[in-house]
Amino acid sequence: MAVRTGDELELIVEKAASGGFMIARHEGEVLLVRGAIPGERVRVRVTRAEKKVAFADATRVLEPSADRREPPGDPACGGCLYAFIDYPRQLQLKGDIVRDAFTRIGRIPLDDAVAVAGSPERAYRMRGRFHVRGREIGFYREGTHDLCDARATGQLSDESIDAVEEAVASLAVQGINVASVELAENAAGDMRALHFDLRDAKASSDAFARAAAAAKLSGCTARTIDETFYSAGDPLVRDPLDVVSGDRVSGGALSRHPEAFFQGNRFLLPSLVGAVMDAVPGGSVLDFYAGVGLFSVPLAASARGKVTAVEGDPVSGRDLRRNAEPFGEHLRVVRSSVEAFLARGGRSAPDTLVVDPPRTGMSREATDGILGLRPERIVYVSCDAATMARDARRLLDAGYELLSLQGFDLFPNTPHVETLGVFTKRGHSTFP
Repeated sequence: MAVRTGDELELIVEKAASGGFMIARHEGEVLLVRGAIPGERVRVRVTRAEKKVAFADATRVLEPSADRREPPGDPACGGCLYAFIDYPRQLQLKGDIVRDAFTRIGRIPLDDAVAVAGSPERAYRMRGRFHVRGREIGFYREGTHDLCDARATGQLSDESIDAVEEAVASLAVQGINVASVELAENAAGDMRALHFDLRDAKASSDAFARAAAAAKLSGCTARTIDETFYSAGDPLVRDPLDVVSGDRVSGGALSRHPEAFFQGNRFLLPSLVGAVMDAVPGGSVLDFYAGVGLFSVPLAASARGKVTAVEGDPVSGRDLRRNAEPFGEHLRVVRSSVEAFLARGGRSAPDTLVVDPPRTGMSREATDGILGLRPERIVYVSCDAATMARDARRLLDAGYELLSLQGFDLFPNTPHVETLGVFTKRGHSTFP
């Protein structure tokens, strides 16, 4: 392409793309621009030019959007690449990204805009991974291994960051060198646990007990470079099911270890879980990529039908088994990858399949197996609109139709958006 690395250009920004970029064109060539808003005229510097696309950073805004604001810190810290955009416009842009992915990648034109549920912008996160160098603790700056101030991003509460800093300082005084920290806390913010990955080969349980006390943690765990494991206190956090489900069910709780995957937004968690529950009309449920039981446990507690939860990760799988115990035969746990579970064959079709795959979406083997089961309804939760659109195309080609699509802004000020789609066999489109 004619555009080259280092070029400085003047552009009109057209629309949002995934990954925090905005699309612009120069003499017919596509540029992906960071630091701009659709409709703005900007000066950019090209940072990388490839055969079909170039990447650029906005260096000067010549005609600013009315939706531009001053970001509260470094937008590249912790991926807060939308922090300079007014929040209502962020939600609209994320809906546009989902709609574009379904139209362009999935070849599924959508008549209506995709609504994205908003969240408070500050102290929304219940999980976080911090990198540590000596006494310096923070996030990585976008595209680098440079540490930046996690506190300035506002994603976590000051109390959360205080706890991490106090625990790392306690270990440092005891001669223990921490490489990274995983934080988990409950929605109420009154229970925290940490997991430490260490640069050292040796430690002591007493050291972690002292760190947990210093930081007022429920407990903590640690792993050395030679895979020795330590635990102190109760290294789990718990959320009551009524909190998780938005009061749709009560009694019991979801507990999890800091290393287990869990959705991170305390404010939208009940809305997301509630939307999944509302999309399941009753009957048997098969929950793939079940994690610690975020969807399967509330569904089992609602007594709509028997639930089978499949999870391959050992940490999340252990938590899932613990969380499933109160429900006996109503919630069956299978510790397996989705692909291995499907490959064993002989599975009867569930009335509803719930899937919450990783960012890469469902593998071809998983999709083939699911289509072989032919569930009446598929409730698909995705953290990547592009891979969801790809998978949605395969579902539609196999005889399903898309009933509904909605977004949840689990990570305000970042380009990420969670999407929930409901599919049903063609001709079976009654929605509860």
